[in-house]
Amino acid sequence: MTQNQAQDELARQKEIEAWLPITSSRNAKWWYSAFHNVTAMVGAGVLSLPYAMAHLGWGPGVTVMILSWVITFYTLWQMVEMHEMVPGKRFDRYHELGQQAFGEKLGLWIVVPQQLICEVGVDIVYMVTGGKSLKKFHDTVCPNCKSIKTSYFIMIFASVHFVLAHLPNFNSISGVSLAAAVMSLSYSTIAWAASTAKGVQPDVDYSYTAKTAPGVTFNFLSALGDVAFAYAGHNVVLEIQATIPSTPEKPSKGPMWKGVVVAYIIVAICYFPVALIGYWMFGNAVEDNILISLEKPAWLIAAANMFVVIHVIGSYQIYAMPVFDMLETFLVKRLMFRPSFMLRFVTRNLYVAFTMIVGISIPFFGALLGFFGGFAFAPTTYFLPCIMWLRICKPRKFSLSWIINWFCIVVGVLLMVLSPIGGLRSIILSAKNYAFFS
Repeated sequence: MTQNQAQDELARQKEIEAWLPITSSRNAKWWYSAFHNVTAMVGAGVLSLPYAMAHLGWGPGVTVMILSWVITFYTLWQMVEMHEMVPGKRFDRYHELGQQAFGEKLGLWIVVPQQLICEVGVDIVYMVTGGKSLKKFHDTVCPNCKSIKTSYFIMIFASVHFVLAHLPNFNSISGVSLAAAVMSLSYSTIAWAASTAKGVQPDVDYSYTAKTAPGVTFNFLSALGDVAFAYAGHNVVLEIQATIPSTPEKPSKGPMWKGVVVAYIIVAICYFPVALIGYWMFGNAVEDNILISLEKPAWLIAAANMFVVIHVIGSYQIYAMPVFDMLETFLVKRLMFRPSFMLRFVTRNLYVAFTMIVGISIPFFGALLGFFGGFAFAPTTYFLPCIMWLRICKPRKFSLSWIINWFCIVVGVLLMVLSPIGGLRSIILSAKNYAFFS
């Protein structure tokens, strides 16, 4: 390759980087990182935490909740630190860090499938959640109206994304993300405050719902998957950090870490009161969505469902952005398409349509998530960052860092192996009620 060709190729790569959604804007502030992380982390999964507590019981439930919070906070810190571990280079995407740790080819094969299962899976679940929450809002506000199928509400929810998906990059969705973060705090507060107002139910029972040992065990494992799903924000953390400006004097990890700390405090404020108060008030009779247990007052439940819809709109976009980045990178770098509005328009609309159709045809996708939750969320959140840390930073054997990382790896692997077992059983048990396109 001549010098001119090399310069042309470099210029082309720079032009592509300036067009791709993750690397096109690097002027984010630390608070962007805070609300992007809250939006990514506090999913509608928070509403099923009291139900998970009912399967785990008081002691194990509180332990699993606190341990998950601590471990994922630690692995998030590792990801932020590793973003600029190599001088003069930024790992803007999860798989780039994977390639640094495991090698060019292997890194891609380890990280990309798991990241895609997480991001596309979450987007499909959010399609269903958005549709169901819209339906709940409609039924609460107008109890005597003609019943409308959930499928139509999923289509209504998807129509918003056919518009929002064309916002070019992370910084352009910061307004949507801020609204979503505020909503997650709002509906979490409504969930625990309304539970408190309702008071401890007269016939409250804290024993396990299942009466057989296998039933208790499988429910316990399934609940572990639900908790793993609740802490699944790591899949987009490097991509969020890529939007923060960085110089050798002021690396991006400073403002990013500030945002992450604020985000994690908000996560604790959302998760712990909902899980503990919800379980305390309703015991093992709590529904898998705490808002269903709180039927009154109608206006408050309608508002909470609307908040869920707004939040899920923001969350969908946060998880879709890295997928758009992967698709567009593949089309432009591998298949040599020219970066253009048309390419983006077609790619993103097809993606939204795909998640909508899967959501409509498999409305029980949430049950599949306890199954996938263990497979994909546990590795990317609980132990993959630790393995990368051991490979890139090489801490001394039996030093504190080495021991902590191995502890997280063991807990994460156990979670990955055990939670799909519970998820699979709940899928099999409920399969007789499942209907495609219902």
